[in-house]
Parts: sequence; C-alpha cells; structure tokens
Amino acid sequence: MPDASYTYVIVGGGLAGASAVRGIRAVDQDGSILLIAHERVRPYNRPPLTKDLWFGKKEVEGIFVGKTPAFYDDNRVELRLETTAVALDPRAKVVRDDQARTIGYDKLLLATGGMPRALDIPGGDLAGIYYYRALDDYVTLRPRATAGATATVIGGGFIGSEIAAALHTVGVHVTMIYPDPSLVARVFPERLGRRLQERYQERGITILAGDAPTAIELSGSTYVTRTKNGQVVGSDLVIAGIGIRPATGLAEQAGLAVENGIVVNDRLHTSHPAIYAAGDNASFPYQALGMQTRVEHWDHALNMGKQAGRNMAGADEPYHYMPYFFSDLFEFGYEAVGEVDARLDTFADWTTEGETGVIYYLRDGYVRGVMLCNVWEKLDAARALIQRREKVSPEELKGAIS
Repeated sequence: MPDASYTYVIVGGGLAGASAVRGIRAVDQDGSILLIAHERVRPYNRPPLTKDLWFGKKEVEGIFVGKTPAFYDDNRVELRLETTAVALDPRAKVVRDDQARTIGYDKLLLATGGMPRALDIPGGDLAGIYYYRALDDYVTLRPRATAGATATVIGGGFIGSEIAAALHTVGVHVTMIYPDPSLVARVFPERLGRRLQERYQERGITILAGDAPTAIELSGSTYVTRTKNGQVVGSDLVIAGIGIRPATGLAEQAGLAVENGIVVNDRLHTSHPAIYAAGDNASFPYQALGMQTRVEHWDHALNMGKQAGRNMAGADEPYHYMPYFFSDLFEFGYEAVGEVDARLDTFADWTTEGETGVIYYLRDGYVRGVMLCNVWEKLDAARALIQRREKVSPEELKGAIS
C-alpha cells in the first residue's frame, strides 16, 4: 500500500518536468500532481547559467520556471525538493524515494535529465572542480570569478565555449583545453571553428587545442593541470564542461527500454504505457529527420515536457516539434535547428564570412540542419527547408534564407 498516491507523478525537477505541469493543466484541471526534485531549489532555466546571469541581463530570481513559487500553488502541485526517486515498480505503479516513502501513480513522467560527465583522470574528483550544470555551481563559482583570477576550462563544446566567454567578460584570465582542433568541433564546420578560436585568442584567452588533461593536482590553493602534450597550467579555478550522460538508472532498474536514453514513441510513452519520458534523458523519433535521437537543449525540454504532460492527461498527440538551440559567443550569436553535425556535408552562404550568414548541413544532397549565424527570425524558414526533403545543390541554397 503506497504512503500516498497521485494522478500524476513527475520525477525530475528540471525544465521538462516543470513544463509537464503546464501540459497537464492545459488538459486536466483536477488531477493531483507530485513533482519530485533532487535539487534544493525549484525548477529553473539552465541557459542563463552560462549566459544572462554573467552578463547582468538576469538575476537569479528571474531564471525560475513560473517566476515565483506561486506557480506550483496556482497549479496545485505538491513540490518535494531535495528528494530523489531511487526505485520504480511499473507493475505495482509505485515509486520509492530516498526517504523510504512509496508513492503511487496513475501516470508517471521520467524527466531525470542528465548528469555531467566526470574527468576520468587522477585528480578529476578533487574538491572545488566545477562540473558545471546546476544553479549551485553558478552560485558558488560567481563570487570566486573575480577580475584577475585565473581559470582552466576543460572542454571546447557548448558549455566550455560559453563559460570561457562568460569568465573572460568578468575579467578572469582563461585557459581552454580540449582535444579537437577547433572550437565546438562537433557542430561548427572546421573553418568557422578555427575563426572563432582565433577570436578567443585575440581577446587573450589561451587555447590548448588538440590536447587533453592527464592529471590535476592541488598545490596550496592552486590547481595544477597537466596535459597530454606536456603543458602545465596553474589556475585558481577549474571548470569542466565535457558533456552529460542521460540519467537512465531508474528506467533501467525498472526494465524499461533504454538505448542512448529512455526510448519513447511519438506520444512519448516508454516501453510501459503508464510511464512517459521527456527531456535530455529521452530518445525519441524525430519525425522531420526520420531518425531516433536524443536532444539536450532548452527548447526541446520546454516543448517535449509540455507535450508529455498533455499526453499523460489524455491528449494523445504526436510530438513532431523541431527544437532549436542557440548560443552567444561574444559578438557571434547563432540559432540552429535539425541535425547540425559537422560530420555532414556543409555549405556556408555568408554575407560576411565567419560573422553573418547561413550554414546548411546536408546528407546525400538533402538539407538536414541549418545554422543561422547572426541571422534572426528565420527559424521557421529553416524548419520548412528541412521538412521539404528535397535534393538541392549548393547553388540553389544561395540566398535560400537571408
């Protein structure tokens, strides 16, 4: 017998979980909702952690979903913070938390997100190394990131490039270490990645590309990072942004299908009909691309979470949304949609090379993804081009989006 039962239980206190509340209440005004979150604060948006908070465009109070705690009262949600779901029994339709409480549900959403990948090197577990993902990371790092401080940023992808720019903006001397030959190499064509890398260097950021840390030691209050290429870097701070792994442990324990995330269908059902998954942890059928994949971006969590909530409440609608992602690296801002993978063929239609233009990602002549570089309000045009599924030549793409 469960200690308590709810119509809907949401496991995960990120954006996908909070967005599911909106989805549920759009369809069902009455069903009881429990949201379980392991963090000590209510759900918040993560992009400001490497963007707006550093640039003074937002305060911490402005990043929370629903803005104020009244969001949960207004939607009649029981919010349990600092609580972790540790076991799931799909047959009995109960979940158990780390305080030994059993919770019954009619419908369950796994919105457990992802966990930062750790450095598998000596010293990778030293206290004070930031595996940058949570609000607590920002809250504790920001007071230490003072003008004149030094920081080693490990990783040259989304998080590494953004946090390096943020730290530099507040006067921190930054050294970046990453294994690829250029910045954000999994997404940017190499020519663009190298140009942006040069701009980082022109601003005074030290770049150790094609390198990797092999050990980190603490000498007094200084972190000493040794690299594969024989470099020795001392710094006050170490921030590692080397990606995340989907949090699938609860799903695996429950016997749900897991392959590069918790597998869901286009209604966001897992392999058990009463259990749904959404957000960074979910592998879903991306209808416009005709592929099963996993997406780790804010816009996806927002919309997928909402759709999961609607479907839990009985809407039974397919999730065919095409999420986009965005970033600002100093003066270079971009939005992108679709399969944006530097391993694909690319065609760049520049107005000003390396600054303003559109990059198309193609496979066998079909547009699979589009990156809009300092080109705004053209996401719908990019989506439409991908959805056409027509073969095109580079000549035909010139001026296709401008």
